[in-house]
Parts: sequence; C-alpha cells; structure tokens
Amino acid sequence: MLKGRRPWGSKLRRNCWSALWCVVIFCRSLTALQAVIFCSTPDPNFNTAAPTGVLAASGWQWVGTWGSFQGTPIGPHHFIAARHVGGLVGDSFGFNGVSYPTIAFADDAVTDLRIWEINGTFPTWAPLYRGSTEIGSTLMVFGRGLTRGAAVVDPFKSLTRGWLWGAGDGRLRWGQNVVAEIRNEGAYWGELLYATFDQSGGASEADLASGDSSGPVFINDGTGWKLAGVAAAVDAYFSVTGNDAGFNASVFDARGLYFGSQGAWQLIPVSNPSPVASGFYATRISVRAAWIDSIVPPVDGGADAPLLGPTGSLAFAILLFGVGARFLGRHRNRAATAQ
Repeated sequence: MLKGRRPWGSKLRRNCWSALWCVVIFCRSLTALQAVIFCSTPDPNFNTAAPTGVLAASGWQWVGTWGSFQGTPIGPHHFIAARHVGGLVGDSFGFNGVSYPTIAFADDAVTDLRIWEINGTFPTWAPLYRGSTEIGSTLMVFGRGLTRGAAVVDPFKSLTRGWLWGAGDGRLRWGQNVVAEIRNEGAYWGELLYATFDQSGGASEADLASGDSSGPVFINDGTGWKLAGVAAAVDAYFSVTGNDAGFNASVFDARGLYFGSQGAWQLIPVSNPSPVASGFYATRISVRAAWIDSIVPPVDGGADAPLLGPTGSLAFAILLFGVGARFLGRHRNRAATAQ
C-alpha cells in the first residue's frame, strides 16, 4: 500500500494556503490543473494507453473531454466536472468519439462540483464512491497535456527537488497515488482529498499539473473502481531565491525552496528532518453523494454492467435451453410425420 505524507507543518500549511488557491485556481493561465507528472520518468509515452491487469477498467473508460479539461459521465444523461473550469450551455462534451451538446447544469452550493445534462445518452457511466475510508486508499488519476520539464535544484545543497512543468501534448495519461488526508476548506471548496508527490508510490506515482482540473479520481472499494474525487488544485508555485518571479513545478522535496506567491514567499527550511512533498487536491465525492443523487438518481446499467446477475443469467440460460429443446422436439415430430 502506498503511503502519503503530510507535506509540512500545520502552521506553515495555513500560512501558504491562501497564496496557493490564488495562484493555482484563479490565475488559471499559470497553474490551473493539465497533466500527469511522474516521479520515475520524463518519458512522454509513459502510461498513455489504458491500464491493464489488476488496473483494467480503473477509470480510463470513463474519461471525457470538456473543453480543454475533463469530465466524467455519472448517469445516462449527465456528467460531472469542476465548476471553476467553466463552460456554457450548448458546448459539447466528448466521450468515446461522440460529441454530446449540453442543455443544462446544476452547481453544488458548497463545493467546486458542477453537474451537466446532455442531449443524448451515454453508453456507460462511472459509479460513485460512497464510503468514508478514503485515507490510505490507492487512487487512479487521469490527465492530458503537460510533460515533465527540467529539474528544480535547491540553492543550498544543489540537490534535485522536483521538476518544472513542461510542454503539453494533449495525450491522456494515467497515474497512481494515495489519499494522505482529507481537508475541509470551507466555503466554495468544501472537503478535499489530498495526495502527496513523495516518491513512495512506485513507477506510476503521479502529481497533477496545469489543465488537469476537473479530471476524475477513482478508488477501488472492493467491488470495483468508483469515482471518488474531481481534481481541483495543486501545490505548485515555488521560487528558488524568494526574489524571482516564481515557477510551477511538481516537487517531491521542497526543502531549500520558497513556496507561496510573489511578495509572500516563505522558505521551506533545509533543516526540516524529513522531505517536504507537494501534492494535489480533489473535491471529495462521497460527502456530496446525496446532492448528486438529487440531480442524477442512481441508475443501474451502462455498457460495463451485466444485464443480469449470476442467478438471473443461469435462469435465463435454462429457459433458453428449454425453449430450444421444445422447438427441436416439435421439428423432429413434424419431420417424422412428413415421411
């Protein structure tokens, strides 16, 4: 099981938080969430095909395109996205090669979630995660766009601390991480799942980057992969000197770097005994399931769901066998009479 780490002390987290949101969300041209960045490799071809084996059907099949961002079908006529990425009624949502025009939307009053209604019917949709044990759970994330850029080196020990965000190529990638904690950020943001980029998660450990806002986060609850979050923000804005303009990066150890925003940089002490990892945030689905159900009543089905359970399938097979045997018997009787 992957393990997350609290990135820095509570006091420093609180001091940096307002700067984080201003930079990451409202200055979207700089750091609004758009790709999956990996600790293990800068290879732009890494994890660009649907996962297989034990990770098959872990969410790739439910990722749609919403403008420059993403959305996730959650019912035959609805998909969910982040409010802050915008969109207009009449804009189209792309899913499995088909464009579905939107006809209405509903905003959550206490989080960044927005549900869109489409003109048409989705062939499949994601089930919701409804549990309360996200912390410690392995998650799957999906994003398009940016690749990993040049190394970020701290000026004190000349050690690589992470990587700049690179160029975008628009390809869908998948990655993994673990829910380290749940944060309640009050008005507008509500409860958020938080995962750290701390080098403890193997080859596919991932951080998010500019443009990944609204992307889905999935958790396997033991019965399959369920939509557990919608990407919202990321710890991303750093400085080497505290006097420069700053840069966006995925950082696995921020010691020796400054975090925050211009005019409000705060040094992450090199003396900190443990690595200080950045991370990303996703709006928590489970605590808003009742609101989602009020807009999109739960419906069994979708292309990935069997039409009948095991008992029903067996009964149907017996019925078909009986009908076939009876038909064959009648056919033989008629053949014998004709002779």
